Amino acid sequence: MEFPVYLQVGAWQLHPHRVFEALAYTIALRLILINKHRDPLPFAQRSSVLVGGLAGGLVGAKALVMLQHLNLLWESGWQAYVLLLMQGKTVVGALLGALIGVELTKKWIGITRSTGDAFVYPLLVGMMVGRIGCFLTGLSDRTYGTPTALPWGVDFGDGIARHPTQLYEMFFLGILGLYLLWRSRRKVGNATGLAEGDRFKFFMVGYLGFRFGIDFIKPDFHLIFGLSAIQIACVLGLIYYRNAIKSFLWPFP
Repeated sequence: MEFPVYLQVGAWQLHPHRVFEALAYTIALRLILINKHRDPLPFAQRSSVLVGGLAGGLVGAKALVMLQHLNLLWESGWQAYVLLLMQGKTVVGALLGALIGVELTKKWIGITRSTGDAFVYPLLVGMMVGRIGCFLTGLSDRTYGTPTALPWGVDFGDGIARHPTQLYEMFFLGILGLYLLWRSRRKVGNATGLAEGDRFKFFMVGYLGFRFGIDFIKPDFHLIFGLSAIQIACVLGLIYYRNAIKSFLWPFP
């Protein structure tokens, strides 16, 4: 397989990252709209929360990618760094930035209840679709893993078999989705399902924990203490959700 794997549509060659990124956004938005009848918030409040989340997510995605690849500034020059800033983004930064944006918006307009549960499954599906594009893009996407001798290692074009960390993430997201579905339908005593807000908390705990671990097999710049900027952000996010970690890891009463 030659990377990037362009998608042929008639006479057009489409870049896989752009195609699957657009699909990811479209599918996630469509799933959110399908679930809108379950939304406990009035339309005006939900719209404000969405705007706050989108703004925070954009800032977070760009800010964290700058820290993640800070080494480019002195290795390749400011031009390469600015190009990365324009094109690059990171899921962890987007999630944490969106969380901050949503919480600030809720405080501003006076919402006290949890608002994240409705976004969990759309996010899971959208992220899985987006990672297909990351995998098919190859080296230029900077989401590949370190070299490996394992039989499923993938040569993304530099002659080195690497961990296909994009595929690992897709597999994990699928397992996480099934786990959350099981938790939401599981009966404990006389109660069935999760309390409001727990589904989103468990999603964040699961994903941030996974990203903290998987990034040890990515050839990233280690900002401090042998950790990348993304791993440090994951630790901060897990500290924020520390009260949900035990229940996520041990779901039995």
